Amino acid sequence: MTFLHFINCVGLASAPYFITYKYAGLADYNVFWKYIQTVFLYLFVQFCKMMVLATFFPDMDDSKFNVLIITVDLGDLIGLYIAMTQIAGKCEIKYLVAGVGWASAELIMTKFFPLWNGARGSEFDWKYIQMSLDSNITLIQYISTALLIYLYSRNDTTRFTKIITFLIALCCYRPLVADILIHTVGLGSWSLILCKAVFTAFIGLISLSLFYQTGSSYLKSSR
Repeated sequence: MTFLHFINCVGLASAPYFITYKYAGLADYNVFWKYIQTVFLYLFVQFCKMMVLATFFPDMDDSKFNVLIITVDLGDLIGLYIAMTQIAGKCEIKYLVAGVGWASAELIMTKFFPLWNGARGSEFDWKYIQMSLDSNITLIQYISTALLIYLYSRNDTTRFTKIITFLIALCCYRPLVADILIHTVGLGSWSLILCKAVFTAFIGLISLSLFYQTGSSYLKSSR
């Protein structure tokens, strides 16, 4: 039963990634190698972030250290931008490959090993189901962030620069917002998952709206 619980958690966590890759058109463009490159770029960026924190901020208390970690996470934006510049093809393919690849790497590094060690335990625990659901939210978050970075880098979106910058900042500092909600409002684990889902859906819908407002003519020309 415990191994079955592990399989269920892994399936719940990874199925949206497979569905997105398969049915969003990525499988039709032979971008699997670019997808793998994005995963390795993620690992390199995380290594650089750890080196920066260990070198320049070795003796910080927990509260300040958490803020610094989130600030250093701005390196993910650079990594996503580099990943998209290495992908040829339509704009939809660029931000989807970058977002799905980045989220997949985070799933492997931050979710799979805790699930392997914990979900196979002797007792059922809802926290592993919550961890799997959180990975689904992370997938949407990184796709939305990659889309916002793509929009920011275009020359014909200058009238939306402020709102795009604000949305990118919200994506980066989402963990800080979650910590504030936990300590000030006292959100439980399920309430926090719901808030993350609503927050991420809000960012994603606005990102898509901006994409279709600014990119309709661009998409027609690219086709």
